[in-house]
Amino acid sequence: MPLPFLRCALIQLVAATLTAADGSSASAISDGPGDICIFAAASTTESLGELAKTWESTHHQKVVCSFGASTTLAHQIQSGAPADLFLAADEASMDVLAASHDIQDSTRRDLLGNHLVLVAPSGSDLKVQFTRDFAFAAAFSGKIAIGDPAHVPAGAYAKEALTTLGWWDKVEDRTAPADNVRAALRLVETQVCALGVVYATDAAASAKVITIGAFPDDTHQPIRYPIAETAHARPAAAAFAAWLAGDEAAVVFTAHHFVHLTASASAAAGGH
Repeated sequence: MPLPFLRCALIQLVAATLTAADGSSASAISDGPGDICIFAAASTTESLGELAKTWESTHHQKVVCSFGASTTLAHQIQSGAPADLFLAADEASMDVLAASHDIQDSTRRDLLGNHLVLVAPSGSDLKVQFTRDFAFAAAFSGKIAIGDPAHVPAGAYAKEALTTLGWWDKVEDRTAPADNVRAALRLVETQVCALGVVYATDAAASAKVITIGAFPDDTHQPIRYPIAETAHARPAAAAFAAWLAGDEAAVVFTAHHFVHLTASASAAAGGH
């Protein structure tokens, strides 16, 4: 089968099967020779979408973003999905692609950091102490939304944090696992669930939830978002990835409550 035909077939498959974080189809995937296609964690929807528009207006080059759970996106890339860049919400999803040689290891870097928070529908007056002796399960009624720990990084972090605090065993049967972190957020926004564990960036993006508090960083592994060019990335991808690691993009990511690790590292180095 000719390679161009195969690539187009893969594009059609991904467009049909991937959904964006807002529930819409990721049907915008195209195969223009100058386009950049980035597969990115659902939690980057607003920030990366804003940055993509800025890049398009200043560089006259289309950026196609497909958002979803990092593990799902990694599997799509392994199956031949036409992504040029991968921005994951955890190291493990990127490690999977490194092991299968589906990314260029030399281009990999940790781009962003995040925090894990507990949210409730707006108007909630719940108070929580993030300590092992707090009776968390008794503090609320109903279910708690999390990303599915089996394949959603935010869910894996949530399970780890709840376990560290000694809360998991008492609420496991009350969890509502979601396909990605934004789906978990929507369960809280629509009051299907009384609580949810999401990233600080997700909580900040919604006017329908309030943040009860942040999980201590030592209750879970550090939340890191690595980015890398895929094995078959088109040349234009390198410039866009470098721009995302720079100061201009850092302003946008920071405004959306991410920690921009490359800008932070540069600032720290300049301060010594």
